[in-house]
Amino acid sequence: MHRILLAEDNKINQVVAVGTLKKLGYEVDIVEGGGEAVAASISRPYDAILMDVMMPGVDGYQATAQIRSIENARGGAHVPIIGLSARAMDGDREIALAAGMNDYLTKPLRTLAVQESLERWIGAPGLMMSEGQGKA
Repeated sequence: MHRILLAEDNKINQVVAVGTLKKLGYEVDIVEGGGEAVAASISRPYDAILMDVMMPGVDGYQATAQIRSIENARGGAHVPIIGLSARAMDGDREIALAAGMNDYLTKPLRTLAVQESLERWIGAPGLMMSEGQGKA
């Protein structure tokens, strides 16, 4: 089963995201900040990270940059990082992708959008994807 790391500082958004992810069949760990997301990604392998872009302290963009730097130094594969934001302004998606995120979803999360994004990057919850499949 795929394990997802959710980096989200808002408790209500945590409840919504965890409910959505569990309903889709994913296992979920929660952290409340970008620094915690970086630490968690080092200590345990995740199939994907859902990263709020606007967190206090280390925001989602900074956390993504740190995770990517660590991955590059280790020479390992990049974990798919999906940016989450309540903002839906023109250009926000492009900013997230330029920051090293693989995808971008707006809040409130819609189950179908989460499902499509995760299946694109890591496959359905019960299926392990072969190397390179689903990666862009």
